[in-house]
Amino acid sequence: MSNTEFKLSSRRGFLAGTAAMIASPALAQTTSDVNSTATTQVERDVTESVKRNISSFRTLSWEPYFDNTKKGAILVDIDSRAVHYWSEDQSIYKLYPSSVPLTQDLTRRGRTRVILKDPKPSWRPTPSMVERNPDWPPFIGPGPENPLGTRSLHLSWTYYRIHGTHDTRKIGRKSSNGCIGLYNEHIEELFEMAQVGTQVLLI
Repeated sequence: MSNTEFKLSSRRGFLAGTAAMIASPALAQTTSDVNSTATTQVERDVTESVKRNISSFRTLSWEPYFDNTKKGAILVDIDSRAVHYWSEDQSIYKLYPSSVPLTQDLTRRGRTRVILKDPKPSWRPTPSMVERNPDWPPFIGPGPENPLGTRSLHLSWTYYRIHGTHDTRKIGRKSSNGCIGLYNEHIEELFEMAQVGTQVLLI
């Protein structure tokens, strides 16, 4: 098998695997377990969701979105479920897959900034989370059960974060109550590069 045939075969395998993974019915949001799969929406239209994510997950330039890259810039593209980062001197560019909010009601778009870097995040449900999920615990400290993973970047909007997750099934899917989730290794890398004051745009 040639290299080209192998690449095509691998891509087909990836697409088939992804399609199989998301082929189960959509699940309800209410759950007594914060980390349950019931907090993750699974798209019903497998073909469209796979095509959209692969075609949309591409490198971007910062210029259409920011006037400058002072203190770095983070672009969250909710539709393609991707987080882009540019360093202040533009020598570093990173592109990460992400989880996004479950519904449009939970989705916020616009400009904000990093106001706090939390190296050992603890989690408390917001009032609206408690209303939707009264059985959820009132507090989870740092550790493997924490929905915020290993690092958290607090945004200037109350309750909004870019954070890690221990549940890797959530990445690339609609699975949050408003925050943006990354693989733990990715949030750890972004955490080191981002600063308090790094500008953030959610589109």
